[in-house]
Amino acid sequence: MSDVLSPYMMLALLAGLGVGGGIALLVAALVGWPRKAGRGGQSTGQQLAAFLRRRGAAAVLVGLVVLVLLKWPVAAIAAGLLVMFWSQLFGGLKGEKAALAKVEALATWTESLRDTVAGSAGLEQAIAVSARNSADVLKPHLNRLDDRVRTRMPLPDALDLLADDINDGGADEVIAALKQSAGLRGAGLKQVLTDLAHKARSDVGMRRRIMTSRSPTRRSVQIVTAVIVAIVTGLRVFNPDYTEPYATVQGQLVLAVVFFFFAGSLAWLRRLAKVPEPARFLVRARAGGAR
Repeated sequence: MSDVLSPYMMLALLAGLGVGGGIALLVAALVGWPRKAGRGGQSTGQQLAAFLRRRGAAAVLVGLVVLVLLKWPVAAIAAGLLVMFWSQLFGGLKGEKAALAKVEALATWTESLRDTVAGSAGLEQAIAVSARNSADVLKPHLNRLDDRVRTRMPLPDALDLLADDINDGGADEVIAALKQSAGLRGAGLKQVLTDLAHKARSDVGMRRRIMTSRSPTRRSVQIVTAVIVAIVTGLRVFNPDYTEPYATVQGQLVLAVVFFFFAGSLAWLRRLAKVPEPARFLVRARAGGAR
């Protein structure tokens, strides 16, 4: 087997690297790079560097093990990419739970604002009270909003900064209602907040039902992938004569095509499973600060 591979090892490695790069770009296009929400945000390069540091070592180690075990460069690259993008292809539960917690926190915050405003409290006072009783996912952002209001920053400007901190389309709807109320100082805020709270609560219920219905499908995809990997590995280790044609350059190219379409189907399935998030509309321009 090594005699068959040795004249074409470099060519097979280059082909495998090309296919691996194509799979990585396909996954990035369909699934997207992981993003971290934080104050000020991170650039795409910083997010990518952090992602590679977390997964790169494990991916290289698994790739080397597969290369030594199977002697297939394309399979080694595919195994490394599978480890690197495992959570993007088969995960998502953690992200769905985080999104659910944020929507539920927004609903609770909106209800707290509505109840405080209904007690004839001013908007600034309602913000301070709701910040103290908010969920952990929103508490740092609301505490900063309260600090800005206490330092005499105009309320619309402070709310603009809050929208940037939370970075969520659903939060933009609540903040837009607060901005309008802060500018007009008119009635009707209670009813608007009630409608937004009801909308957020219905969104929470929908997300819970979706998470429950997806659990069996997510588990089935993981089991099918594990079975395929186990069968291929078993055939290669225990019946090498049967898989000998794949040790050639042509066989490696065939495997590369198979892995490419398999990864593409997984990435497409993961994309279809995403819950569409409401688009943001309170977005400040980078240069002038206008919205």
